[in-house]
Amino acid sequence: MLIRLSGNRTALTVLALSLTLSLAACSKDDKKPATQVAAKVNAEEISVHQINFVLARSGANAAAPEQVPAIRREILDKLIDQQLAVEQALEKKLDRSPDVVMAIEAARREILARAYIEQVTSALAKPSVDEAKKYYSEHPQLFAERRVYNIQEIQLPASAGVGSQLRDMVNAGKPLEEIAVWLKSKDIKFAGGSATRPAEQIPLDLLPQVHALKDGQGLVIDGPQNTTVMRVVASQAAPIPEAVAIPRVQQFLGNQLAGEAATTELKQLKAKAKITYQGEFADATGNVSTPAVTAPAVSAPKANAIEKGAAGLK
Repeated sequence: MLIRLSGNRTALTVLALSLTLSLAACSKDDKKPATQVAAKVNAEEISVHQINFVLARSGANAAAPEQVPAIRREILDKLIDQQLAVEQALEKKLDRSPDVVMAIEAARREILARAYIEQVTSALAKPSVDEAKKYYSEHPQLFAERRVYNIQEIQLPASAGVGSQLRDMVNAGKPLEEIAVWLKSKDIKFAGGSATRPAEQIPLDLLPQVHALKDGQGLVIDGPQNTTVMRVVASQAAPIPEAVAIPRVQQFLGNQLAGEAATTELKQLKAKAKITYQGEFADATGNVSTPAVTAPAVSAPKANAIEKGAAGLK
């Protein structure tokens, strides 16, 4: 009898455990399962991963937290529009068009080349705070003495050959209106305009000259194709404190290092490769290798910031 009672208890225990597991399973089934699908467009799905990828690549993930949901929804709506257009393109067999096939292959090459350069540059050490402080102190025109300039410009072909006369007029304090009248009298075509530019939007090699100008003064810039007459109409001091500038400077210096590393890597790869130029690209002595040139398509991300002044510091 005792054995039978023990057996009954065991059976009851097993039954209770079975019921508990069944209830737990039912409880899980009642909950809405987590999904990585953000939307379905006909038979295709758009995933949360796609939204996050676009968000990260666009830099919008640095927005204020309260703005992120709206940005994510906007990205999703654009991905939906894109998917609808893709479906129509496939239906019309545009993916078989020679131009589209070529564009897809070009995009593939661009993505792979950029991925390799990013892998090379990702190992670089981030510029230190001390390096950023040194750059800050060496470039007061960008930071401690930063100004916002109201600039007038006249641009004309360098072939006009009047650079010296223009320089004399600028040094004499002639206003640009008078210089424009003089150019018209010489039947020299030119274009004029005005703009407000902070220091970081002026090319770095030109900024020290512009920074040295007082309001009302100007200078003449001789380029290979054009000659530019520039006059600072007015300017306003707009310094950037060191504490605010340091992170930007570190990013800017990091971009410069990445550009230099990309150029060095491509030179080394080109030196090791066997490259021959054929047809119209072969020189008179036959197929020879040429010095490395960094192709814009595979340069490091943001490596060209210096070409736009110090815009990379923004």
